[in-house]
Amino acid sequence: MNVQALHRSVLLVAALATFPGLAADDPAADLLTAKADAIAAWQDLRFGVFICWGPVTLTGQEIGWSRGKARPDQEQGGGGPTPAAEYDRLYMRWQPEHFDAREWVQTVQEAGARYVVLLVKHHDGFCLFDSRLTDYRSTGPESAWKVDVLKAMADACHEADIKLVVYYSQPDWHHPDYRTATHARYIQYLHGQIREILTGYGRIDGLWFDLGGTPADWDSEALFRLARGLQPWLVINNRCGLPADFDTPEQSLGGFRVDRPWETCMTLGTQWSWKPDDTIKSLKECVDALVTCAVRGGNLALNTNPMPDGRIEPRQAERYREIGRWLARYGESVYGTRGGPVVSTSWGGTTRRADTVYVHVLAWPDAGVSLPPFPRRVLASSLLTGGTVSMRQTEQGIELTVPPGDRQELDTIIALTLDGSAMDLTPVRLPSGALSAGRPVTASSVWGPGYEATMACDDDDSATRWGGAAGSRDGWLEVDLGADATFRRAVINEEGWNRIEEFELQAWEGTAWRSFARGTTVGKRELVFPPVTARRVRLLITKANNVPTIWEFQVFEK
Repeated sequence: MNVQALHRSVLLVAALATFPGLAADDPAADLLTAKADAIAAWQDLRFGVFICWGPVTLTGQEIGWSRGKARPDQEQGGGGPTPAAEYDRLYMRWQPEHFDAREWVQTVQEAGARYVVLLVKHHDGFCLFDSRLTDYRSTGPESAWKVDVLKAMADACHEADIKLVVYYSQPDWHHPDYRTATHARYIQYLHGQIREILTGYGRIDGLWFDLGGTPADWDSEALFRLARGLQPWLVINNRCGLPADFDTPEQSLGGFRVDRPWETCMTLGTQWSWKPDDTIKSLKECVDALVTCAVRGGNLALNTNPMPDGRIEPRQAERYREIGRWLARYGESVYGTRGGPVVSTSWGGTTRRADTVYVHVLAWPDAGVSLPPFPRRVLASSLLTGGTVSMRQTEQGIELTVPPGDRQELDTIIALTLDGSAMDLTPVRLPSGALSAGRPVTASSVWGPGYEATMACDDDDSATRWGGAAGSRDGWLEVDLGADATFRRAVINEEGWNRIEEFELQAWEGTAWRSFARGTTVGKRELVFPPVTARRVRLLITKANNVPTIWEFQVFEK
């Protein structure tokens, strides 16, 4: 054992000896899943702010993955441009003198967010809390800036009644025992740090683990029992080898699901940690993401990456305030609601609470909004966003019409009051009406099982996706419409991954492909073009900055 490893072992043994025991040590107790009321309370919050920060901000590179020069597909070391030895010394010169936890929490409040997911340790192993088990921490003897970030944030969140979820990555590229013959000692270290977090900082409402693995990798069952024995109300995500309490689609909007809690984690910019002059999402993109998560039954945790000096970048802070101003007016249709009973892949969907259904129209269809029939009578309808709405309910369904002048760019919200509960209505997904939906699809290549070409035309919006082969930077998707059809519009959904840099839409003309539309960035994009008649249509990706992946590619008659 080297000197550093011996020192850590001594620290670990000493620290474990002084910690209190479990509050619930009954092995028969179900501590692997959260109590129903804890999950329901977390779902009611609907909107949180994710915060990723650390010494890596000095480089402007992505957190964790910029450490080391291994290949990106190798876990150990990360694979980025900063040599490990240099990366591991960044904290010796990192001095974020403008860090103010109360200002951060004030921004969270101004955003209308109800909880924070705070990173306290990423894959690089650096700790933003005063752990007695390592010197590699913000309060360590060689740290240039000795501040316990978790304590400051916990105090500020508790004062402001903002719920605090702690992000803790189990992988640790810095720790000498990680993934070695002495990995069992690393598991002791991991459990010891979770115990520190849950005994030294007051109430913690959730744990957010990362990179999955198997239960044996982290002794997850014992870890969960340890955690919930100390704080029984914890909600825990699904990235620690166990299903736990909620799923975590990353950088993509989850598909409609109300039988299993979930939370989309998404960056406001293009990476998780600080990037100078980054492109940030528009207010429309942010509201679309928040509302889409809500109508599909999920939460949204929208990430900010504070600057090297400790401030939240002014552009990002202002975007959060804009979201907050929107929520201050229309939050009743988001907070405390559940997804459904109607989900649309083309115009939006609905949320519901008690006897009210909120219809969210993110993109107003020319033909108006048609809902399937409800087994309840609509007693009243109103336009929450201001103006007038006409409603007609028949046995065939509900027709809603709003004058063009009363339709909102961000979200037109109609409140329908029913003569009974909306909560027991059976969820209905409306088809998009695309000519390509469910048709046979082929692709240039496939990442593997679960990413087949058919996933791009299955009309489920963001639930599944096609992915190209590993290492590819171009490719194509071809749809057979079954017979000649005329289409004037296409939708390509890349869910904000921004991998495509050049693409073409092509139609087969008997002997060759003809391009009828071209573009660069995609995200989630609608293209309108002069009418095209063909049986086979193709999305040709000619340039991408990473493996191309498409959630939906659809063509429409109009």
